Amino acid sequence: MAYCTEDSQFELNDDPTTLIHYEKTLTNSVNEMLYEQVWPVELTHQENGSILVSFPDVPEAITEGKGVQDALEQAQDCLVAALGGYVRVRRIIPKPLSSMPARTTIALPPHIEAKIGLYNLMLARDVSNAELAVQLNVPEDYVRSLIDLDQNSHIGQIDTALQLLR
Repeated sequence: MAYCTEDSQFELNDDPTTLIHYEKTLTNSVNEMLYEQVWPVELTHQENGSILVSFPDVPEAITEGKGVQDALEQAQDCLVAALGGYVRVRRIIPKPLSSMPARTTIALPPHIEAKIGLYNLMLARDVSNAELAVQLNVPEDYVRSLIDLDQNSHIGQIDTALQLLR
């Protein structure tokens, strides 16, 4: 998965120094959110050998995998899909429980966390897509894509919207 900043492009998948570089390029509004969002999961072994994954904070997010690793890989996609449903029905996305001892967690990609932060801030400030579009001087479809968890958006675009709402 490639991410771009104004001055560079790089991969986040494997190199931890890339993630450090990436985080340092973000402004404080997005950077704060990157460290807040770790989602606790509950893993339940099924009789058929599969692992059921559920999220205490998002009861709509339930998936399974053939083993623990597969279940955790499925969990991230499942969580994004469930949270995307919250956006579609304009329901606030809850903050995950604080980290609890001995609990498995899932982290979402930074751009998804930034979209969640923008979406929740829009709800909290009662700012519609159309109102934010006027402030950004962009079409409303552009704002919809900024909060759509299934669409890629440049992190700088999300940050610009966040700065306007703060």
